[in-house]
Amino acid sequence: MFMKCSLDKSNSLIIVALLIAGLLVTMAYSADVYRADADQSVAELQRKMTESQRALEAIEREIREYESQLSQVGAERRTLQSAINELDLARRKLLSEIQATEQRINATNLEIQELDREIHIKEVRIARNMEAIAQSFRTIDQIENRSIVEIFLGNESLSEVWDSLAMQTALQHSLRDNVRILSEMKEEYEAAKARSLAKRAQLDGLKRELSGEQQAVAGVQRDRETLLDRTKNEEAEYQRILNEKRAARLQFEREMNEYQAQIRFILDPTTIPPAGSGVLRWPLEASVMMNHCAQRAAGLGNQHCITQYFGNTAFARSGAYNGSGHNGVDFGVPTGTRILSVLNGVVVETGNTDAVRGCLSYGKWILIQHPNGLSSLYAHLSSINVVAGQTVSTGELIGFSGNTGYSTGPHLHLTIFASKGVQVVRLGDVRPGTNCAPARIPVSGFEAYLNPMDYL
Repeated sequence: MFMKCSLDKSNSLIIVALLIAGLLVTMAYSADVYRADADQSVAELQRKMTESQRALEAIEREIREYESQLSQVGAERRTLQSAINELDLARRKLLSEIQATEQRINATNLEIQELDREIHIKEVRIARNMEAIAQSFRTIDQIENRSIVEIFLGNESLSEVWDSLAMQTALQHSLRDNVRILSEMKEEYEAAKARSLAKRAQLDGLKRELSGEQQAVAGVQRDRETLLDRTKNEEAEYQRILNEKRAARLQFEREMNEYQAQIRFILDPTTIPPAGSGVLRWPLEASVMMNHCAQRAAGLGNQHCITQYFGNTAFARSGAYNGSGHNGVDFGVPTGTRILSVLNGVVVETGNTDAVRGCLSYGKWILIQHPNGLSSLYAHLSSINVVAGQTVSTGELIGFSGNTGYSTGPHLHLTIFASKGVQVVRLGDVRPGTNCAPARIPVSGFEAYLNPMDYL
């Protein structure tokens, strides 16, 4: 009897001791494997990221140089040669931006790889610790099935009884700690998965940007070929075409004004933000504002590349826009400049009036409705990166500037509407008998046109 009790006691103590030691070893081993693997992975990632960052910085220097050259060309008198030079520079700048986007895609892929590795390691650690904890629970269950009487009978002295009970308590405390650690590991695992999902979304966005940049390059190349084909490389022919476009624009604006005068809309000020509220961001990137626009400031007298303001400007009073004033703000930026949404919202519609022969107007355009009662129109684009029904966020890339439609030079035309007053119509409804009836554009009554500068 005494021998059996002693053996039972010894076996229990050995099991408990081994179990606690096993748990500690499992935890330590998992942590050591994770640290060693992570250290190696992080070092390799850092090396690749450093290489990618250096390449990106070199490309960004090239882009700034092209922006500087484009600013100089854009300030020159509009000639055939200056137009060709601008298109060539815009193409080279876009090719550099494609390289930069590819570098960002590469860097994001590296980060996703590291996150995938981290997630896998955490999964292995969690699985090992869950098995260790499960085994601990099974052992505790076996030990706790012994009654207090059995514990007393299985030990030779009262001190050994207390030792046996203390060992049980220590094991339970250890299990509680390990369960807590497991909970923390699961939280880290979920956080890593969330970061991975965010990076994958970022990667998808970069791929869309790359596609838009590639389309913009193709568009610039087509514009160059079309320009040379139409002008036969003759300056006189280029100037004649510019004059034709100016005359066509005036005729179109006259017909548009007559149509919009018939639209009855009374603006309710409570349905839109107050003027001066600054609820909209600039449609250009900060780097463009700081580099290209700043270089044009001396010649333009402003800091935002604005070549034409809203309303009854001096240019409008000189006879432009048929005396009705300018319905937006023009930003004089080169073809291929990234255009950003001024606020989050939903793309109502996109269009391309150039797709119908003889129909120029806004060229490629995007209309976005925002949740605060405002809508924004972006016109004369070289390429469009969004589709109707798509939700966009503030500052998201939506397209690239261009020279499409009734435009005598590359720029972005930005119009802000009161959403309740704007509608998209067929040009055939505006100009009966026109041969470009299928083309569609946004229009509104005069009171629905708002000054963008009141909200930027």
